[in-house]
Amino acid sequence: MSAPEGLLLASQSPRRRELIGLLGLPVQTAAAEVDETPLPGEAPAAYVRRLAAAKAQALTDAFTPGPPPRGRGALRWIVGADTAVVDGEDILGKPVDAAEAAAMLRRLRGRSHTVMTGVAVLDTATGRLETAVERTTVVMRAYSDAEIAAYVASGDPMDKAGAYAIQNQAFAPVARIEGCYANVVGLPLCALACLLRAAGAQPAEDLPARCRRALGQPCEGTFPECGQQKRV
Repeated sequence: MSAPEGLLLASQSPRRRELIGLLGLPVQTAAAEVDETPLPGEAPAAYVRRLAAAKAQALTDAFTPGPPPRGRGALRWIVGADTAVVDGEDILGKPVDAAEAAAMLRRLRGRSHTVMTGVAVLDTATGRLETAVERTTVVMRAYSDAEIAAYVASGDPMDKAGAYAIQNQAFAPVARIEGCYANVVGLPLCALACLLRAAGAQPAEDLPARCRRALGQPCEGTFPECGQQKRV
């Protein structure tokens, strides 16, 4: 039996690489060089959708004709994703320095905001590109200035949208969420699985259970009931 067709993830993020592995499909990764500057007047949902699609399309050159390596399935689907922390209509990206990281954390402290992730699946067999946007409401706890200083000094905020990682157990910035936990980590698995299924892939049927075991959180996704998937 030949190896199953696989995915190319347009990201080098270790968090996304770990999450996408829960789909049960062969995965390779590659960096996608994309300008992440928002367009004038661009709404946050449109922004993350556009960047996810751009990242997937940027890696079409990674597909070369010819048979796959021995024992490995051919790559068929390219997956792009982009996550933004959104406060009102303001997109909070990755902080440029420690001062901006601290300012973002003070801004979010004790309040709710929205995490949006755009996901895109490009089927190289057909050229079809499908996208979706997942939203999660995040309520931050009232952490102290001293906690902010210690967290920023750890360096963890510097490569994170909004300057925080929900899974950081030492800082534990989040009081509660409404929606998909994996989305806040950086990859809404159920939304992605629905796009992949529509494109002909066969992600693991027990994905919600896999997600719960891996993240230790309830799964709020709609897979395998993809007809109920909300796309914005």
